[in-house]
Amino acid sequence: MTVSIGINGAHVAFDPSGAMWWPDERLLVVADLHFEKGSAQAQKGQLIPPYDTRETLTRLETVIAAHDPAVVVCLGDSFHDLEAAGRLTDHEIGRIAALTAARDWVWIEGNHDPQPPRHLGGRVTDMLEIGTLLFRHLPQEGWQPGEVAGHLHPAARVRVRGRSLRRPCFVSDGSRLILPSFGAYTGGLDVLNPAFAFLLREPFHAWMIGQNQLYKISSKRLKA
Repeated sequence: MTVSIGINGAHVAFDPSGAMWWPDERLLVVADLHFEKGSAQAQKGQLIPPYDTRETLTRLETVIAAHDPAVVVCLGDSFHDLEAAGRLTDHEIGRIAALTAARDWVWIEGNHDPQPPRHLGGRVTDMLEIGTLLFRHLPQEGWQPGEVAGHLHPAARVRVRGRSLRRPCFVSDGSRLILPSFGAYTGGLDVLNPAFAFLLREPFHAWMIGQNQLYKISSKRLKA
């Protein structure tokens, strides 16, 4: 079940998958896929199952099938490092190529992937402006109305019935939006962290991602 809100005059919806849907433009946005993070960690000796790309692609295919977008925008760090594409299996390459060939696909450059691999299809740019919204990877400090960014992997904590609950979240003050990380093996940064202090006006809201549902929480209720 999606939740609709306004961002700098644009009416968008948050999907419980972690994607943003803009119905008027038939545009779907995801952030920080981090393909092949698992294999990168394995090379460093961290023995975690190297199946994150497979899981992330399945979730991505599911949300695309649900909304049937004309445009998909990936907000940077789609690949965990510059060698990530070389660690993809042939099957995963085929799945990505099928997605990029079926619609207008935009890879925004990130700090992990300043040069997303062009052989997988889609087009590459450092930012994209459509209507009143500006899509980029790294949020800029100060007043940036209409900015939609990723990079920070926002997460929020709240106390419910005596329990502490921490979940990835969308975070917005109505003027700008920071998306949660869509990748399977990515963590989160608390939205009360100083990194967010110069980005959001108080009070802002976090839309915490639950099981097929989103929960809107005021910044005044969040716990560090």
